[in-house]
Amino acid sequence: MPLESSIVGRCGAPLTQEIDARWTMAYAAGLGHADACYLDTHARADVLAHPLFPVCFEWPLFLAPEHLPAPDALGPGDRVRGVHATHDLVLHRPLRAGTTVTTTAKVVQVAARRSGAFQLTRLDTTDDTGAPLCTTWYGTLFRDIEVEGQDAALADELAPPLPEASKPDGDPLPVPIAANAAHVYTECARIWNPIHTDAAVARRAGLPAIILHGTATLALAVSRVVETRLGGDAERIARIGGRFGAMVAMPSVPTLRVGAPPSADRPAVGFEVRTPDGGPALRDGFVLPRS
Repeated sequence: MPLESSIVGRCGAPLTQEIDARWTMAYAAGLGHADACYLDTHARADVLAHPLFPVCFEWPLFLAPEHLPAPDALGPGDRVRGVHATHDLVLHRPLRAGTTVTTTAKVVQVAARRSGAFQLTRLDTTDDTGAPLCTTWYGTLFRDIEVEGQDAALADELAPPLPEASKPDGDPLPVPIAANAAHVYTECARIWNPIHTDAAVARRAGLPAIILHGTATLALAVSRVVETRLGGDAERIARIGGRFGAMVAMPSVPTLRVGAPPSADRPAVGFEVRTPDGGPALRDGFVLPRS
């Protein structure tokens, strides 16, 4: 069935969750971090969450019909054709453990693409006082699905213009991916999609084997950007974005290229991740520090 552009503007029911230290620490540890800022609850009980941690509490909204903006827009057989295509996250302030968050999803764009129907979902998260914590624009491409109606978008609710970013032309840095990386990430993030951990399901979906989550690849890349360009200070990050492409197999050793540190002309750090055969696993990546 086609994806109707008339779903633009529809919202799902808000979802409230408690972000405890066990969850934030597990996510950081699952990415290989041993940094005190993420794990030392003796120094500070409200340990810092990794900059990409919002994907953890956003994912449940894509699973429950009451939280999806348009759960009836596609049938189950068509919905499984959806792949995570783009990600753009604005962190209004650093996120810490012990925070109660409420997230609402809204469809803000539907557009026909050569390879299928593109849907952009905006996820707005606030704390228990109603203050904004983060906003994510999550792009999904439903492969081989047509769009019914004219392309539509809520212009005032789309992501802000992309920042100028440095060109990712540095020396390639290896990013080793273990054979069990997706299983570890799944459980630590609490993000369950069987194509990442169940070989039989992956094969039925047309994949050669299980593949690493796109957000795991993005999180690993962002960690290296923080380490090499932001002095190890993850609290400096205000925005993260990128486009997903080639699948990351396990085990494998993709390579990361990172651009120059922030400057007045190019305030964001550009980066890209390529698979061992040169495929673009992540392109147009950027990390924008706070000004």
